[in-house]
Amino acid sequence: MPEGHTLHRLARLHTEYFAGGPVRVCSPQGRFVDSIVVDGRYFDRATATGKHLFHHYEGGLAVHIHLGLYGFFDTYRVNDGAEPPAPVGQVRMRVASVGDDDEDDGEVGSPRRVIDLRGPTRCEVIAETDVDGVRGRLGPDPLDPAADPDRAWDRIRRSSRTIGALLMDQKVLAGVGNVYRAEVLFRAGLDPFTPGTRMREEDFRAIWDDLVALMAVGVDTGAIHTIRPAHDHGDLPRRGADRPRNYVYQRDGWDCRVCGTPIAQQKLEARTLFWCPGCQAS
Repeated sequence: MPEGHTLHRLARLHTEYFAGGPVRVCSPQGRFVDSIVVDGRYFDRATATGKHLFHHYEGGLAVHIHLGLYGFFDTYRVNDGAEPPAPVGQVRMRVASVGDDDEDDGEVGSPRRVIDLRGPTRCEVIAETDVDGVRGRLGPDPLDPAADPDRAWDRIRRSSRTIGALLMDQKVLAGVGNVYRAEVLFRAGLDPFTPGTRMREEDFRAIWDDLVALMAVGVDTGAIHTIRPAHDHGDLPRRGADRPRNYVYQRDGWDCRVCGTPIAQQKLEARTLFWCPGCQAS
């Protein structure tokens, strides 16, 4: 499932592509029947909170998108005056900027953008006033400069659940997924099985500050980067040569980059947790 940095990056890109002009919105798959409600409206901006993306339109409407496990966007550039490519496969929503030829000199305007949304868990039109309701059900987002980490700490310190589980709970922290969960706990040297009631506030603050910094890098680069230069040995990542290197995520059975202990993994509340028993001993 895409983590929070991906949604914030999409919000930044979609604002760049579409803000300030009308867009055409349709549902080639036919399942997003409310697309007709926002088709032709001015696109104001896109925002994100945690793993939720919002397209904001004139007239007090927003499209609420949650990619879930399988959702993703394809993006195309289309020369003005040309037709966008025909949708391929099951496209839930297509958004296209409207071309604008310069009638004075006959030159064609900038290339238009087209995005195709496939496989989301949620794609729905909601009232702008309901956006805050969605956000209100989420914990603080490390990528929100106005976020209050005390809200997360108050829930963590009162919970008997493990910190490894709590970091994945979107009601506690918004946007943290399996990769960031594993990596920040390793970077902090914390046992992922520590109950929230036994967490020290300074350890939580260190995790929060690390998430703020690491997820900002993710927004800028489009990838998760967590290894400190001293621990980057230039090895190939387990998930493919084009993927970032990790400390522990999906490195089970491999030697820890820091202490050499084999990385462990086990299920924790239906998700696979990765950690180093040496560096993260209780």
